[in-house]
Amino acid sequence: MKYKQTHLQEKHEKATFGFWLYLMTDCLLFASLFATFAVLRNNTNGGSDAAELFSLKFVLTETILLLLSSFTAGLSLIYANQKQSLRSLLYLSITTLLGVAFVSMELKEFYQLIAEGNDWQRSAFLSAFFTLVGTHGLHICIGLLWAFTLIWHLIRRPIDDTVIRRLSLFTLFWHFLDLIWIFIFSFVYIIGVAA
Repeated sequence: MKYKQTHLQEKHEKATFGFWLYLMTDCLLFASLFATFAVLRNNTNGGSDAAELFSLKFVLTETILLLLSSFTAGLSLIYANQKQSLRSLLYLSITTLLGVAFVSMELKEFYQLIAEGNDWQRSAFLSAFFTLVGTHGLHICIGLLWAFTLIWHLIRRPIDDTVIRRLSLFTLFWHFLDLIWIFIFSFVYIIGVAA
C-alpha cells in the first residue's frame, strides 16, 4: 500500500512539473507575441490606430469578468480541498460562465472590427493585435473545455486527490491566463488608447 501511495505521489509530482514546463513555454509564446505587437503597433498602413478602434469601457468589462472568474476558480479549489463538492461545483460553474461571457465579448469585438473593415489583413498592427488577443482567447477556450471536464468529474464522483490535483492545475492555468490578460489590457488597450 505504501509503495502504491509513493508511486502515485511521484506520478502527481511529475505531472505538476510537466505542467509548469508547459506554462513556461506558454510564457515564451506570449513574450514573442508581445514583442511582435510592440514592433508592429504603429504600422497601421494609413488605417485606424488603437485610439480610434478600442473602447476602454468595453475592455474593462471584459477584464472585470476575467478577474472575477479567477476569484471564483480559487474559491472552487478552496472548497474542493475542504471536500465540499457542491460549493466547489458551484464556483467552478460560475468560473465557466464568466469565461464564456469573456470569450463572447472578445468575439463581439473581433466581429465589429472585421465588419468595419479592420481585419487582420488591413495592417501589420491589426495582424499583431488579432494574433496576440486571439491566441489568448484560444487559451481561454481550451481552459473552458478543461473546466467543463472538471464539472463533469465533480458531478459524477466524489472529490479525491486526483480531482484536487486536476482542479489545482486548472486554477493555475486560469490565473496564468488572467495575468496574460492584464498585460494585454495594459499594453495593447490602455497604452494604445492613451498614445
